[in-house]
Amino acid sequence: MPQQGVLSLALVIGSSLVTLFVGLAIGYLIKQYLVNSQLRSVTLETERALAEAKAESKEILLEAKDEALKLRQALEEEEKENRADLQRQERRLQQRNESLDQRFEAYERRERKLSTTERELEQLRVQIESVKEQQVHELERVAQLTQDEAKSLLLERVESEVRQDAARVIREVEMETREEANKKAREIIALAMQRLASEEVAETTVSVVPLPSDDMKGRIIGREGRNIRALEKIAGVDLIVDDTPEAVIISAFDPVRREIARVALSKLVVDGRIHPARIESVVDKAREEVEAVIREAGEQTVYNLGVRGLPAELVRLLGRLKFRTSYGQNVLQHSIEVSRLASMMASELGANVNTCKIGGLLHDIGKAIDHEVDGPHALIGADMAKRHGRSPAIVHTIAAHHGEEEPQTVEAVLIQAADALSGARPGARRETLEGYIKRLEALENIANSFQGVEKSYAIQAGREVRIIVKPEAIDDLASARLARDVVKKIEESLEYPGQIKVTVIRETRAVDYAK
Repeated sequence: MPQQGVLSLALVIGSSLVTLFVGLAIGYLIKQYLVNSQLRSVTLETERALAEAKAESKEILLEAKDEALKLRQALEEEEKENRADLQRQERRLQQRNESLDQRFEAYERRERKLSTTERELEQLRVQIESVKEQQVHELERVAQLTQDEAKSLLLERVESEVRQDAARVIREVEMETREEANKKAREIIALAMQRLASEEVAETTVSVVPLPSDDMKGRIIGREGRNIRALEKIAGVDLIVDDTPEAVIISAFDPVRREIARVALSKLVVDGRIHPARIESVVDKAREEVEAVIREAGEQTVYNLGVRGLPAELVRLLGRLKFRTSYGQNVLQHSIEVSRLASMMASELGANVNTCKIGGLLHDIGKAIDHEVDGPHALIGADMAKRHGRSPAIVHTIAAHHGEEEPQTVEAVLIQAADALSGARPGARRETLEGYIKRLEALENIANSFQGVEKSYAIQAGREVRIIVKPEAIDDLASARLARDVVKKIEESLEYPGQIKVTVIRETRAVDYAK
């Protein structure tokens, strides 16, 4: 049994190995078959692709040949067109050359003609010059004038006519400009004056202290004049005790010192105790009172005008102007007027109202200390305003209001105009009789200094000059020139408030008698 089992096992193993080898052989054969099949299919696909590629390449070649043929035909047609264009351009150039040749020939003919004409004209010019010389000689012989004399006569006549025409035009332009300017100026000034209701202040340069009786004069003078000397020394004034009944006159260059002396003397007269010690005490108290009045006047002025930020020193100097007069006009009231007038005109003209208001208020601030500092009050005031931090525009309006500087701004011109208006209005200022007469004589002398003037009269308190001219020496147009020349000379020679009107009168009278 064991041997049979081994034998059967061996048979099984052998049969299995035989089956394995057979299977491997069959698998190899099958694999080879499949590989050969794939190779055949790939070969067939390759051959088919080559065939298709050959066919496509033939088609592409044919298309390329067609495109090349078309391009060749297009190039040939374009070349034909270019040749045709070139031929047309050649024909045009040829035509232009022919036209240029014709024009050149025409120009040559015209040039030859012009040369001939120029020669003929030159001959004619020579003939005309000869005839002209003959005519000039003949005219000189007939008129008994040389050419230069005739030319001078003609130039004089032309110059006279031109001057007359120029004077006429100047007169018309001046009249039109003056009418328009006067109309506008009257509107602005009338509006400003209408809005400003100011008081007319007239003060003197001396102060008068009334006395209850003439016996008080002896007490004021004191034993051997000690009381009056003490008062004059302490107050810095001069006391005039004359024949004026029941009054003592105080005179001083400084209006503030004069006011202090007036207040002190009034207190002494009321009190009745007059001696040097008492005088000194009363003068000190009067000085404090006047300083308080000065501060109050400056502060009230600034408050009324609505000016803010003004330094205390400038306010105090404004208050001092309350006791200062100019030609009888109170300077503080004058400054207030100028400030209001200038600011009103500035508002109408569109200028800087604040600059005009402050500049007008401070324009005479130099008069508060001009007795202490040398120089014009305008420059003194400008320096004061500058040192107290006022703007350059305000400083310039102060310095320029009397012409020490040339006005450079509208505000400076308005301050000048407002200053003249305030000082020149009726009742604003007073002049001494001597100065008044001298001003009238100076106006008449200026008018009489011109040729052709027969008489001149200064009228209306020196605000108008009427000039009567000789009619045979000055014509109507020369009268207008004379008025303008007189105005210029007055402006250059005299100083005056406001403006002066110059009127030239030319009158021709023809008189005959019937017999």
